Amino acid sequence: MGKPKFSRKKYETPSHPWEMERIKEENELIKKYGLKNKREIWKAETQLRKYRGQARGLLAKIGIDPQSKKESDQLLIHLNRMNILPPNSNLDDVLTLDTEAILSRRLQTLTYLKGLASTPNQARQLIIHGHVAVNDKKVTIPGYLVTKEEESNISYIANSPLNDTMHPARPRGEFGTGIPFKRTGKTEESEKVKIPAEEKPKESNKEGEKKPEEPKEPAEEKTDKPEDAVEEKKDLATSEKETKEETEKKEGA
Repeated sequence: MGKPKFSRKKYETPSHPWEMERIKEENELIKKYGLKNKREIWKAETQLRKYRGQARGLLAKIGIDPQSKKESDQLLIHLNRMNILPPNSNLDDVLTLDTEAILSRRLQTLTYLKGLASTPNQARQLIIHGHVAVNDKKVTIPGYLVTKEEESNISYIANSPLNDTMHPARPRGEFGTGIPFKRTGKTEESEKVKIPAEEKPKESNKEGEKKPEEPKEPAEEKTDKPEDAVEEKKDLATSEKETKEETEKKEGA
């Protein structure tokens, strides 16, 4: 058993430390899943190696030992409960699993996929700082393997300030919806864009207000027209007098 301080390793290291292809694959997995180091990859590989070894052993005993059928069913039920394999799978499907099948069931990965964090690295930080809960229980282990039933119950703890939708550390997408929190910024920008559009009709209204002033000129013209009519009447009156005087002179002659 050994001392609790120096417990046994729960993973197996690679047989050869310098393999270019393996190192590249591990570096890609670290970036993809936001892992701290390669030790977490080796833990997933060790767990997968146990599943595959158990499946190979059961496949060899299926026609010989009746107990193997019961053990194979238990293994498949366990993998289905962990959502690693779909229902109605067989032992051959266990042999087709890869390391990502285990890494995708980590709490860190599911916290990111659920929309509680904007990046896998932020998801790891929130879990370690105690902001994430599973079934309303705080879990601070990023490598915790989540079951199918627990997957829908991942959320922030009740006392976490991240429950406030306006918290700056909240991700871009709201939990459970695709509404981005930057929507407020977009609306402000849209309002800024709409301001000149709203001012334009005001300017047109001002111009429209000036337009009624233009009819005043014809109104003044109308006021001038009666004066012209009076002058025309005077001219007609003088012309009539002149005609009368000319007629009278002709009659007197």
